[in-house]
Amino acid sequence: MNCETGSNQAASKSRGRRRCPLAQRSAQGFSPLLLLGASLWFALAPPACAADALVWRADRNAVDARLENWPLSRVLQSISTATGWEVYVEPNAERPVSVKFKGLDPAAALRRLLEGLNFALVPETNRAPRLFVYRTSVGDATELVPGLKAKSAKPTSRVIPNELLVTLKPGAKESIADLARRLGAKITGSIDGLNTYRLQFDDAAAAQTARDTLSQDPSVASVENNISLGQPELPAPVSLSSASAPLPKLNAKAGAAGVVIGLVDTAIQPKGTGLDGFLLPTVSVAGQSDPPNNQPTHGTAMAETMLQSLSLNDAATGATSVRILPVDVYGGNPTTSTFDVANGIYSAVQGGATLINLSLGGTTDSPLLHQVIQSATQQGALFFAAAGNDPTTTPTYPAAYPEVISVTAGNQSGLAPYANRGDFVDVVAPGTSIINFNNTDYMVTGTSTSTADVTGLAAALSDQTGKSPAQVRAQILSQLSIAPYRKP
Repeated sequence: MNCETGSNQAASKSRGRRRCPLAQRSAQGFSPLLLLGASLWFALAPPACAADALVWRADRNAVDARLENWPLSRVLQSISTATGWEVYVEPNAERPVSVKFKGLDPAAALRRLLEGLNFALVPETNRAPRLFVYRTSVGDATELVPGLKAKSAKPTSRVIPNELLVTLKPGAKESIADLARRLGAKITGSIDGLNTYRLQFDDAAAAQTARDTLSQDPSVASVENNISLGQPELPAPVSLSSASAPLPKLNAKAGAAGVVIGLVDTAIQPKGTGLDGFLLPTVSVAGQSDPPNNQPTHGTAMAETMLQSLSLNDAATGATSVRILPVDVYGGNPTTSTFDVANGIYSAVQGGATLINLSLGGTTDSPLLHQVIQSATQQGALFFAAAGNDPTTTPTYPAAYPEVISVTAGNQSGLAPYANRGDFVDVVAPGTSIINFNNTDYMVTGTSTSTADVTGLAAALSDQTGKSPAQVRAQILSQLSIAPYRKP
């Protein structure tokens, strides 16, 4: 069933450009909704009266409406309460709604109720489905409609109790093999160019004893805990949508890569995405992974978002020499660690990346990770990292390091309700992207998406103008500054 009618079609054709635009994609048709419980209705008059009522019969997959000049906010709040959806609307989209129909399926009902606006419904596996209502850009739907409280989806970080990260000084008299043997540890990883090693002990007590010993060893430059970082949320399939966005109109120039983006993330799936021509060979620092064929990975979503942003910001030529260097720091594991992220950054820089995208993070500081970022910055690399999907001011690392451009989510109307707004945040960009994988549309939301969007903009600036990373940094900090969003 085609889901564009009337003003919905007109709205989908009038795409506006934003301060930091990202292309969108949404579903061509509707798929059945899950049954969401018993019928609910909302009325200004008693239930016996048929006037001014919105009846959502989820058990029958049918909706009745008789509305006369209902504010859009009331309509959306009624939908949220009836369905259990989290509803996000573009600020200042308020309008009166007058409509009458009976027995429409939810897709057709939404088209009638939201005539003149676009929408996208995204089901979730571990939270309520989300409905985004907007004029031309799904990323502008940032205001949570009262009804259900949105659940934050923040990556977890914790100390790995039986592991230590040890960096030896140049010319250390004792080899790492001898040191590990003496401490009763197993060497499980190394960053040879940094003389840094990952040591595993039998238990937390043994690791603490070794740390006390190593802190007094003159051949040891540093010792710290290894920190586990959870995977960011996977993209969610779009169930219903009123608008469809075009593919990025961008071709990969033949020949050697120009600007290289180091995408430090999960594995990327080139097949089914159209990414092939823009990707360099993947670097894996945490073992091989076998991504699924029926679900895009977080890394795939970030790569597509970068190219959408690059396409809109570098549209004049229609072709680019920008390439993405995928660096898989998760492998087949549900978590990564600060050791693997540091190793991934080091590998990306060694592979020629000058722009590093870090759509990940946690709340625990890592001196090793900071040191690697400082060193790469001195070599001319420019870093972008996600501020975090929790509406607090708690620092998220690596975003909170001063060398990194910290990106949160929002638009011209304000910050997204889930977005971190701490003093360490530098810039604001749209936090929602719709991507396509194997002819199915998926939505990804969060400061991860904002970060990929800004990285794509930075790549476009570098590709178009030949500006240095330092010049690009200055322009982005000025153009997308969070300062206007700060309360006086």
